[in-house]
Formats: sequence, C-alpha cells, structure tokens
Amino acid sequence: MTPTDPFPFRTPRLRRLTAALAFAVVGGFATPGVAATLDTAACNADAFAAVLHAAPDSPTDASAYWLDRRLLQWPGQVTDDGSKFRLYHAADGGIIAGVGRAVTGADGAVALQVSRDAVPAELAQRFRFIGDGVVLALASTDTARVPGLLRGQLLLVREDAAGNVVASTTLQSPGALDDVYAAAGSIDDLGATVAADTTGFRLWAPTARDVSLCLYDAGSGTADSREPMRFDATTGAWSLQLPTDRSGDYYTYLVDVFVPGTGVVRNRVTDPYSVSLTTDSKRSYIADLDDAALKPAGWDDAPRPAPLAAPTDMVIYELHARDFSRDDATVSDANRGKYLAFTETGSDGMRHLQALADAGLTDVHLLPVFDLATVPESGCVEPAVPDAAPDSEAQQAAVMAVAARDCFNWGYDPYHFNAPEGSFASDASDGATRIREFRAMVQALHAAGLRVGMDVVYNHTTASGQVERSVLDRIVPGYYQRLDAHGRVTTSTCCDNTATEHLMMGKLMLDSAALWAREYRIDSFRFDLMGHQPRDVMEQLQVRVDEAAGRHVNLIGEGWNFGEVADGARFVQASQLSLQGSGIGTFSDRARDAIRGGGAGDKGAAMFTQGYVNGQHYAPNTVAASPDSDAEANSRDALLHAADLVRAGLAGTLSDYVMTDRTGAAIPLSRLDYKGQPAGYAAQPGEVVNYVENHDNQTLFDVNAFKLPLDTSREDRARVQVLALALNAFSQGIAYFHAGGELLRSKSLDRNSFDSGDWFNRIDWTGRDNHFGTGLPPAPDNRDSWPQMAPLLADPGIKPTAREIAFTRGAFEDLLRIRDSSTLLRMRTADDVAQRLHFHNTGPDQNPLVIAGHIDGDGYPRAGFAEVLYLVNVSPEAQTLVIPEAAGKDYALHPVHRTDTAADPRPRDAARYDAARGRFVVPARTAMVYVIATNQSPLPPVGED
Repeated sequence: MTPTDPFPFRTPRLRRLTAALAFAVVGGFATPGVAATLDTAACNADAFAAVLHAAPDSPTDASAYWLDRRLLQWPGQVTDDGSKFRLYHAADGGIIAGVGRAVTGADGAVALQVSRDAVPAELAQRFRFIGDGVVLALASTDTARVPGLLRGQLLLVREDAAGNVVASTTLQSPGALDDVYAAAGSIDDLGATVAADTTGFRLWAPTARDVSLCLYDAGSGTADSREPMRFDATTGAWSLQLPTDRSGDYYTYLVDVFVPGTGVVRNRVTDPYSVSLTTDSKRSYIADLDDAALKPAGWDDAPRPAPLAAPTDMVIYELHARDFSRDDATVSDANRGKYLAFTETGSDGMRHLQALADAGLTDVHLLPVFDLATVPESGCVEPAVPDAAPDSEAQQAAVMAVAARDCFNWGYDPYHFNAPEGSFASDASDGATRIREFRAMVQALHAAGLRVGMDVVYNHTTASGQVERSVLDRIVPGYYQRLDAHGRVTTSTCCDNTATEHLMMGKLMLDSAALWAREYRIDSFRFDLMGHQPRDVMEQLQVRVDEAAGRHVNLIGEGWNFGEVADGARFVQASQLSLQGSGIGTFSDRARDAIRGGGAGDKGAAMFTQGYVNGQHYAPNTVAASPDSDAEANSRDALLHAADLVRAGLAGTLSDYVMTDRTGAAIPLSRLDYKGQPAGYAAQPGEVVNYVENHDNQTLFDVNAFKLPLDTSREDRARVQVLALALNAFSQGIAYFHAGGELLRSKSLDRNSFDSGDWFNRIDWTGRDNHFGTGLPPAPDNRDSWPQMAPLLADPGIKPTAREIAFTRGAFEDLLRIRDSSTLLRMRTADDVAQRLHFHNTGPDQNPLVIAGHIDGDGYPRAGFAEVLYLVNVSPEAQTLVIPEAAGKDYALHPVHRTDTAADPRPRDAARYDAARGRFVVPARTAMVYVIATNQSPLPPVGED
C-alpha cells in the first residue's frame, strides 16, 4: 500500500461520543490528495471540528514506540513464552482487542518478528528512556506500507498460540514519522508564501487523509472558496499554488485525520506557521513580510545598535509590553498598553528607558509578544478595583472576578509562535497592523540605543488534543507533544509540553526564531524552560538565527533541570550543567538565592528565611530570632557559606574558578555546594545570566519585606535593594534586571502575578508610588500565605516614599555607569577571570559582612583602569577592613562616586582609605568601587571606557 493509496473505508455504526468532544458528525471524506466536494460549509461551520467516522472507544494508551519505519519496541513485554506479535490496522478505527479473545474490527494485520539484533546506536540513544522490552521488526516487504498504516488506527497485539489477546497497546509514532519523512526537514516554505502573482501554501500533515484550504477575503465573514491541496509522499507535506497574489486575505486548513479515542475528524485549524492572524487567532493572514505596507516609515534604512563585542556586555532589562505604558499618563490613550507606546519618545516610560540606556543598559527583553491564547484581543475588560485597605481582600477579588476576560497575562501561553500578539496592536482584526506596529516598537527601541530581546516559549503549547486552541496536535495527533510512557502529554512545564527533539517540532522552533531575527530584527532571545530542549537543537538554532540576522544573536534561557527530561533522561539538555562551551547563557540561581535568602518558590514561614543582604545571622528578623527557628540556617557558618556563594556569582559561576572557601581550602567553584549541586557550572562567563529578581515570584522589594527586620527604616530598605542590584552589576557574566527593580517595584507581595491583571503588575515611571500595600495578592497563588502577608501590607513603615524611590533609581543608574566604564566588570573569558579576579577577606577568619573583589586591569583591552577594587558592606553598621595587599597603592573612588550628582553620597562623604595600612572604612549598607588610574592616562570621565 503506497502513501497515496485509498483505504478501504468502512462505514461503522456511529457510536455515542464522549461528552468532552462536542463535535458535529458528518459523512464521508476524501482519500489523500483528492478533494471531496469542495463546498465551503466546513469552512464556515460554527464547530471547529467534525467527526467523520466515530471511534470513541478506540484505545489511547500508547505504551509501545515506533523507533523507525521498521522497528518497534514494547516495554514490559517478554518474548520467551511463545507469544506472537501482530500490528492490526483499521482505517476508521473500530478494532476491539479484549484479553483472552481474538481481535475483531480490524481491516487487516501485519505480522511482526522479534528482532534479535542490537538496536542501531542512533536509535538506541534517541529512545534510551524507554523501558526494557521486546523489539519487533516489520518484514522488509511491509515497510512500504508504513505511511499508509500511520493514517489509521493501529493496535499492537501480543497473542497466545491460539491467537487470543494477551496484551495490546497503540503506538507512539514520532520515530517512524521522522524516519519516513526525514526530507521534510529541508522544506523552506512552510506556511503561506507570496511571490510575484502567486501564493503558495504548504502544511506538514503526513498522517492526514485529506487537506484543503479555506480562503477568506477578510478576517470575518464567509469563505470565498475551498481549494484542494496535494500530498507529497516524500516530505509528508500538503501544498497548493494559487496563480494570484492573495496578500491581505485570510485562510484556514481543513485537515481530515484519525484521532485515537475519537475517530476520523475533520479539523479546521489555523496555520502553525502563521505570520499574523485576525482577532483571537481565528484565521491566518497571508502576508509578504517584505511588503512596504507592512513596514513603519523608515524601516528599511532604520539604524540599529551595533552587535555587542561579547555576551558579557549585555545589560538586560526585562519588561512586559503592556506594563510599560498601561498606567503611563504621558502616553496617548490609544497607545497605552500597545506596541506604539514605545514610539512616544517624550513619555515618562521612554524617557526612563533612554536614561537607563545612556547609563549603560543595552537590551530590553520583552516578555512574550508572540500570539497568545488567553488575552481577548477585542472586548477585554478592566476590573473596577475598589479603594480599600492595604491588606484588604477586596482588590484581588475584583481583579480575579474578570481575570479570564481582562486585558493582561504574562503570555506564557503560546498559540502561534511566528505571529505578533494582537492585543498589543491598535487593531487586532487587521493582520497587517500587528506586523507593522511590532516593527515600529523595535524601531523605536533601536533608535533609543537599545537592542531588543524576545522571551520565547517553545517548550509547551497552550493546549493539545482535540480542543480549539490546540493547533499542532490537531494537525498531526501525537507528534508535536512530548508523551509519557502511556502516550499521555507530559505537563511538567505547567502546560502541554512540546517535543523539540522530534524533527518537525525542532524545525518549527528553528524556523520561528530565524523569522523573528530576520523579519523583526530581534537582537537576542530568552528561552523559557530551555532545559526541556536538546542542546544540539539549541546549537542549531544559534547558527540559524545568526544566518538570518547577518550578525550574532545572543541566546539565554532558563536551564532548570526537572521533569521527564531531567538529568539527560531523553537527550543532552540545554540546561545549566549541560551547556558548557556552547556560548548559550543560563540563569543562575546560586547567587540569587544566597543574596536574597531561601528559594524562589517559598511559602509560609519559609518566606522569612534571610539571605546575605537582608540580615542572615547579623540582623535576625522576628522569625529568625524565635526559639523555633532553624539555628543552623541562621548561624555564622551559614552566613560564611552565603558569602562564598555570592563570591561564586561575582566570579561568573565558573566551574574551574579557584577560590578560598569558608574553611580556608582553595577549591574550584564546581566543588562549592549549592543545595547538593555544584555552585560553579559555567565554562565561560558569557554562559551565565546573573539576576536577583525577574517576573517570576515576588519582586526584590517584596522579598525584602518578608526578610528584613520590621524596624528596618525606609532608607535602609532602599539601600538593601541597591546592595542586591550592585552585587548583580559587579558579577562577571550577563547582567539581567527586572523592570522597576530600580523603582522599588512591588506587586503587593504577589508570588505569581502571571494572571493578576494590571492592578498587581503596575509600574509608576514617575517614582511617586511603588504600589506596595495595594491589597492582598490574588488568592489562587497566595491565599495560604495571607496570614503572613496581611501584617506587612498594613505596616505603613515599609512602603517607601518618592525620596527612597528616587535614591534607588539614581543609585542603579550609577551602578550601570560603573559597569559600563570598564570591561573588567564584564570580562570575556574564564581565563581572564581566573587570572585577574581575586577576593580578599575570605576563609574562616573573614569578616563575612564585607565582600572585597580585586580585578587587575594591566593590559586588558578597554579596562579603563589599572586596578578595580569593589567593596560591598551589607551590615547596618560601618565596617573596617584591612587589606594588606592594598597598602601603598594609589586607590581613588570611582569617578561616578566622586561626582556631585552621585545618588549615594556615602562613598564620597563617609568612606575612608588609609593607603599606608591598606585600611578601608566602608559605610553601612554601601556598595562602592575604588580604582587606580592607568599609567597612560588619568581616571577617565564618567561614561567613557
């Protein structure tokens, strides 16, 4: 049977469908490559899917695996009892395989032989996560039937000598599909492609019986026509070429496909390669992205910031597109919360970003701005939030009442990876508008000297299976998602995991990232839960985006190691411990947790666990001082260990960097413990992203609200914030900051504001309010901690005034200027760090309240200084530190500290350096930098390298 042979379709009696699948039931469908009567009824139907032949009782448990077109493996099954194995098939479903009985309802069966040969090494490696079990092989004469078999129901059955069922399962098919259709990896025109007077469409759907195209001349209204598509047996793709330019029109696909547990279904779906869509992603948009109508004025010749000399030059600001302008009164009403807000250069928000850029910020990383599933693109509602007490439940109740219909979400709910989100556009109904306005946003940020980074989420989809927002799984069921040992979609990432280890899911990610780099001039990418993706695919992606952009594109991501892929269970991951030497950066939790205390997901009493900057051991809060506290966690030894972890972060989390630890031993950071893992894991400083807060979990200010002693003054709360920001700014590696951290931003203690609406995600660029004490945070993720939160929110002494916010903003800008002034704070290689960075005041007899890092600048390109010495005192009191190696040296305060406009006067007014003895007096809760001028020149002015 060839891939285009018609199945001998039966017409089984329609059985009762499960209540969860409310599809219309219609008759007949076409054979592959041959259209049925091409009326447009299915294009215009209210239902997004229709059952053509029902098989609701067909098994869905998929415990066996196709390894390639010839081999299958069935974990847990034995071969020494005389059993026979057969692969039953039925085009429409209906196979019944009761244990102890003969199989009925099948169209036929393929006999399988037990393979005694070793599984080929490449397959054995790919499928190493499969449990032990029998390996079965198709006869060579049967492998040609595989493409056709994959279009219907398949059931692998183990039979006894009498032909009765011993066990049965359906199969996971990606291995076979990747083998049979390996040529699909070279397709370069998936989606809609507009050329001179022609429009082409190509969709990969190798298991579909038929695919046709619905064409619409608008984002709403009925279809103009329905066109048949042709199947290519080599690639598994369906294609159609129209002899007209359909730019500006819309389309969907009708895909007839067998779905286990349902039957043969006609799915109306949008294109996974959509470059734009109409409102709420109902229809895909046809566009030539080089069309002048899709570009803002001046786009083709618009300048953009030059590529950075090294990844460590990156200073990143993580920002949500809606947060940026939703509450900025200086932005026009029409543009608030929209892409075009970034084009209003005189707004408070853009003036703030410009000031940060002038100080040394290089990148704005936007939280997801690709097409999202959960924000209504028209008619979203805004809650009427009452004026209530700082610790009231009323505010969150109002927000949560409309959370599903409001205008806000972080956006980690991908719908279409290649299209801009419509809720940020001025008109979501027009597919051209979001393209043009997204580009205008990028153009405006580039004009401000800021590179644009994009937060991308390829590790999961919003939905899978036969639900409307499931796109990929309704085109090729069971392929794009990662499945567990029984064929269920894994959800370790919070949602329905994708399988980028599969050829065409990996290709989709690569193609998508390349499109953003090429067509929207994205300068860098931040990958959500990157550890769920293979390292080799991420390395391929690096090559692709660099080629697409014509320059280097920086890649960073979350390299967390968990879930079904943990510890390399399925492939070598793009995770913290597996990316050494790749040049791809991962976020480090080592210094983050040491600086802040506790862990990112703490709840209840654990939220009060103190860290290095907020009082561990030296300034205990009420919980730490209680008789029931963890004495070990609050001990001097714990503080010494935290200081070591902070130093590890300052040294770029480099695995081979040697440092004297708290015991006095000289050890590489790979031997310094972080919760049972190596504190140092990076091979090069550009492979680590240093941060102390981001969109996840509480803001830094809110973290410190829990951890600092209650009597901590507003001024000192601001100073503690700056200490954490300073340790991040002084760390080797990539510097990453959360928008509003420099404004003491609060989310009123919300630990997970992904769906908490505008109210709990506000930013005030004027610096008048940080929004602490604006109500108890939303119940779904915070209710259990309300008893601990309420007293803090009600305490008027915690909330800062405009004075403390202004201090923090100014101090942060000064930190950026200091980092920007010298490459010594952003060295290029691990050898540079090893040879030039040295920590004073270490070992068992140290003063753990002061970090002292010395960097030798002799001969280093663009060092600016012969030496740099930074001192960070986290104590509420001034500290004196004697550094014998500093005696007799000509240290002076960094030029930024010496200016009259320096935000923090303490380094200038209260710090002391006795050169004769190498004695430093470091003011309370102060971060400061001393430098020695080069022999060739005096100290450079502020801002010059």
